[in-house]
Amino acid sequence: MDNKQIIDLKDFLNQKVEQYNTPDFIANDPICIPHSFTSKQDIEIMGFFASIFAWGQRKTIINKCKELALRMDNSPHDFITNHKDSDLKVLLEFKHRTFNDTDLLYCIHFMKQHYAKYESLEDAFASRSDMSAEEALNHFESYFFSLPEAPHRTRKHIPSPHRQSACKRLNMYLRWMVRDDNKGVDFGIWKQLKPKDLICPLDLHVERTAHMLGLLQRDKADWKATIELTENLRLLDINDPAKYDFALFGISIEEKCLIDRSIRI
Repeated sequence: MDNKQIIDLKDFLNQKVEQYNTPDFIANDPICIPHSFTSKQDIEIMGFFASIFAWGQRKTIINKCKELALRMDNSPHDFITNHKDSDLKVLLEFKHRTFNDTDLLYCIHFMKQHYAKYESLEDAFASRSDMSAEEALNHFESYFFSLPEAPHRTRKHIPSPHRQSACKRLNMYLRWMVRDDNKGVDFGIWKQLKPKDLICPLDLHVERTAHMLGLLQRDKADWKATIELTENLRLLDINDPAKYDFALFGISIEEKCLIDRSIRI
């Protein structure tokens, strides 16, 4: 690997991170949903739903999240922890693509059980401070479905590395909650996981740009591909590889992948 190419690519992508990792990014992205709240619990709850809903058009994702928040009186943590069974009627017939009210009601049930024991959803992912992101995602899937009433159909919405999923949406959620760079986009409200351990979310836009820049060779968008991409991004910044999600996504969305091939790895 040519050191000059790595340096050139790092400079190029760092410039793109600075360009896209700004508050201007928020309004048209699902991360605007948790930014509508101030308490830690409301942020992490609506961040979870915004990330789980994040497939399809961003405008639709944002609108469905707003609808869900409104159904919970725009107080998701209070609704989840204090609702009575009769209050759940307002959630019936909620639907976003293949996510329906069965999935939603289980998510609410799980969160109510969790918040009865823990202050934050962070504890659902990181049970100890030395966990990797891969371990955290596997732990969350196991814990999330540990209740006997967990619907089998909901499993498709909560992927995990041990099932070889790229876990794009949950990696994005972890980025939101863990990264803390004072740029105003990511929240950095979780401290057990560290930014250096995060995995770059791999959606179609990131995958397309990563292939064109030579950061990704694997054709299948699975867990192995996310690891390959993230390991290459660690060559550019070992302490914060997931920050390049801003650059790779932004280039694909805003610049139609007009990339200088001379900076390929």
